[in-house]
Amino acid sequence: MHWNEIVGQNAIKKMLQDSVTEGRISHAQLFVGKEGYGGLPLVLAYVKEILGKENSSAGHKVENLNHIDLHFSFPSYTEGGKALSKNFLQEWRNMILENPYSSDDDWIMRLDSEKKQMIISVHEVEEIIDKFKLKSFEGGYKVLVMTKIEKMNDQAANKFLKFLEEPPEKTIILLLAESIDFVLPTILSRCQLVNVSKLPPADLENALTEQFNISEDNARALAFQAQGDWNLAMKLMSDNAANDEFEALFIQWVRNAFQAKTKPGVIKDLILWAREISSWSREKQKKFLDYCAEIFRLALLHNYAADDLVYKSLNKNGFKWEGFSRFIHGANIESILEELSEANLHLHRNGNAKIIWTDMGIKLTRYIHRSAS
Repeated sequence: MHWNEIVGQNAIKKMLQDSVTEGRISHAQLFVGKEGYGGLPLVLAYVKEILGKENSSAGHKVENLNHIDLHFSFPSYTEGGKALSKNFLQEWRNMILENPYSSDDDWIMRLDSEKKQMIISVHEVEEIIDKFKLKSFEGGYKVLVMTKIEKMNDQAANKFLKFLEEPPEKTIILLLAESIDFVLPTILSRCQLVNVSKLPPADLENALTEQFNISEDNARALAFQAQGDWNLAMKLMSDNAANDEFEALFIQWVRNAFQAKTKPGVIKDLILWAREISSWSREKQKKFLDYCAEIFRLALLHNYAADDLVYKSLNKNGFKWEGFSRFIHGANIESILEELSEANLHLHRNGNAKIIWTDMGIKLTRYIHRSAS
């Protein structure tokens, strides 16, 4: 991982680079923050800097996550009687090489382990201790990178504490956690804490426009939705094609709702609209509900002149965002969002999708004409 591949976090980058240049590398550091904020990319660039200073050929090996003195530990599930990272190392390497911002959920999905307990076990810690009893192969530092340390069980945490208190010579321990709430206080007290904060919208916008062929408006919308999380920004990017479809169907729904008061025949169009959406997978239907809720909220904000919070507007097929927003206000927004929430609940309970969407689609025709006074 190169420093310039990391989104934002310039203050932390400089602090880590200076620690290597000035020879004041702390033997145990804990990076705290969501994966999408960039903790692991920072750690990998840091390791490359540390090992590369001692051996110029180390950089390439670190980039490929196969340096012989660099060891990784991460949550896993029991296989063959023990939960050990080495049983899943190649899968984890592949995931991080594809996306170093990958989240815990990404890892669970990759292993198809939603129903399994993911932990850092005492057996894992014992293996780490045995590995670090040996001297480094290249004569420099040995480095441990351990992710999600809050997944250590009590037995593992207590044994790891002893390793942390008296590490072998020339050992660097780099730990990552999303939160310190479930980390043993005695482990916290022995680490230099590095808080990896969420990324500012400007950093996300700049990275999105530089790395992808998207407009500034789209980058701004994605940055706002991602809430400082690069991993989430990437997921939202992949959903853009679906959002085009969602936008068209949302506009169709709203236009039918406006016309229903004077053209009762439009109800047939709403039924066909509902039938189309009900043919989707349940997951896609839920995503559309989330999309609709967000658009209604943005319209409300626009109506009340909170434009600094409105990161997206709809303009496809001549849709009048300004005119639509005037109809979304305090007298109907609660009812609209409650209906969307109810629909989500019924879908979760495997209700009849055609009925759910038809009912909700028709109800909007009443709410959208409700007076603001």
